[in-house]
Amino acid sequence: MMAPPLPLTDWPEYFPFLGRFLRSPRTVGALAPSSKWLARAMVVHVGQPSTPANPVRPVRIVELGAGTGAFTREIVERLGSGDRFLVVDVEPGFIECLRRRWPHVECVCASAATLPALLGERQIGPVDHIVSGLPFASLPAETTRQILDAVGKTLRRDGTFTTFQYVHSYGLPRAVAFRREMNALMGSTPSLQFVARNLPPAFALSWTNRRADPARPD
Repeated sequence: MMAPPLPLTDWPEYFPFLGRFLRSPRTVGALAPSSKWLARAMVVHVGQPSTPANPVRPVRIVELGAGTGAFTREIVERLGSGDRFLVVDVEPGFIECLRRRWPHVECVCASAATLPALLGERQIGPVDHIVSGLPFASLPAETTRQILDAVGKTLRRDGTFTTFQYVHSYGLPRAVAFRREMNALMGSTPSLQFVARNLPPAFALSWTNRRADPARPD
């Protein structure tokens, strides 16, 4: 399947993304920023309408591995009054760019594995939604284990964890193992949305946490 061309509006984000990929492919993990279509699939649970079972209230959202902000932009557009939104990325250049674009958003340059401490420092309780652009397929296994442990310690019961996997790598052993680990951590299996209009095409995967609420971060 041939991937669609990169939209003209995404080219300004492409070059710094490519440069950092070439310098650090294991932490960036992609040649191009995610498309707006993948971004919309990734944030489908953010800004859900009010229902009797789930009334609108301030929510706590974390983005891991924000890159140049393809997902950040979509999340910012859905934020309500009183919502807390924390962006985490290990690349200083990305964080600097994000702070310039959205000075009102809390952005921190740190490892996702330190998420419990980051939330504790900011007095943010268990998180409602975690959106991850991290390249789990290329991260060391121990790093992935530490990040998933951090997710398990911070995501509230019935909260969501959303990430993506490229179509060409979906069936690879590391991708399959990651989904298996997430199934065990969340006590659920993911919803799956195919996004053709991305370079390369990808699946957006979203788990709902069926485990007990984590303790409030210290």
